[in-house]
Parts: sequence; structure tokens; C-alpha cells
Amino acid sequence: MTRDGRLGIGVIGAGQVGPVVAAALAGAGHAIVGITPGSDPDRVAAMLPDVPHLDAVEVARRSELVIIAVPTAELSGLISGLASVNAWQMGQLVMHTDPAFGVEVFAPARALGIIPLAVHPAITFTGTSIDLRQLPGSYAAVTAPGPVQPIAQALAVEMGCEPVIIAEEDRPAYAEAVATIATFSAAVVRQSADLLRDIGIENPGGYLSALARSTVDRALTEAGRTDPDLDGLV
Repeated sequence: MTRDGRLGIGVIGAGQVGPVVAAALAGAGHAIVGITPGSDPDRVAAMLPDVPHLDAVEVARRSELVIIAVPTAELSGLISGLASVNAWQMGQLVMHTDPAFGVEVFAPARALGIIPLAVHPAITFTGTSIDLRQLPGSYAAVTAPGPVQPIAQALAVEMGCEPVIIAEEDRPAYAEAVATIATFSAAVVRQSADLLRDIGIENPGGYLSALARSTVDRALTEAGRTDPDLDGLV
């Protein structure tokens, strides 16, 4: 880290998550030094104007903090591949955003001296500026070795999130919880909307909006209680 705590950040992964996380940290004063190319360069440019496109090796070699935001199936191989070409640097911060992994996935890079961080912001990303408005007030799952947990927590706070420590062994259960609410919420809304559309309601999404939000808000309130009262839930 630089003396004022500002970092040169590189991003591997130009999907829906990486550019948003980078933009949030840029808003906190960090410098974005590069991002790997993606399938939607216009969207990435809108989030990170004038940030150069670099390959993954160059991102790793130029950055004080590397953010890895790639699909779960690609994470381990990417970390190992960059280790095999000695792209990782001693003392470099490397953070992934995957809910399913803690820091054990970084083993090949840790052997080269990197500092591993796992920070998952718990929102559904769109890859646009909408996400920057969702991050404040959300939570982020943080997993990191004890001595560097404060760094991971600070990065979560700079994104606008409230950090919550998740133990390495609890990451699979955490990932299942996140996937369950995201998958089933979307599926239930689609099913209800299809039923309303079939009976002639032209804007089923709008019709369901208040009902869905109030039902979810009630369920979330009850989820925080030890003696939930489910009366009134539709």
C-alpha cells in the first residue's frame, strides 16, 4: 500500500461484478490501472472511463491490489495459471469476489507471497451504475487471514458495504444461502408473472411489485426473529 493508503488496482474479469467493484473503490480514491477485456467494452468503459485493457498477466504484474471477478469454475485455474508464469508478486494484495471460496483457493499464489482476501458484496449485480447505488447499505462476506482481516474489512467499507466475517469452512454454506435466495426469488417472480399474464394482466411485473416487496420485507423481518410469526405472509 502507498503511504496514504491508496492502491493501484487491477481487475481480472470484466463481467457484471469486476467493473462495479473497481468503480466503487475508485470512488474511494484508489487508482484503477487496468482491466482485462470483456464482451461488452462499452459498458465497461461507461463504468471505468479511460482505464486501459490489459491481459491478466499484465494486470497482476502492475497492480498493488488485484481484484479477481470471474466465474466460480474459472477461479482456481486462473490463480494457478498466473502462479505458473510468476505473475504474482510478494506482498501483493489479491482479492476475489466469489461467494463459494475463502482464501484456500489462493494456495498457489500464497506460495509466491501474495496476501489473500475474499470479499463478496451481497447484491445481485447488473454491471451498471445501478449497482453503485445498491452497494451502500448492503453487506459483504469477508474471509481473510487474521492479521489482514482489517484490510479486507476496510475494502468492503470503501465499497459501501458492512463487512461480515465468514469462516473459511463456512463459505460453502454461505454460497448456498446466497444462491438459494437469488435463484428462487427470481423463479417465483417469473412464475407468478406468467400466471397473471395468462389471465390478461398486461403489466404483471408492476402488479406484483408492491406485493413482492412487502412480502419479502416481512419475511426478512421475521428471519431475524427466533419466534417468527408467519401470519399475513401470502
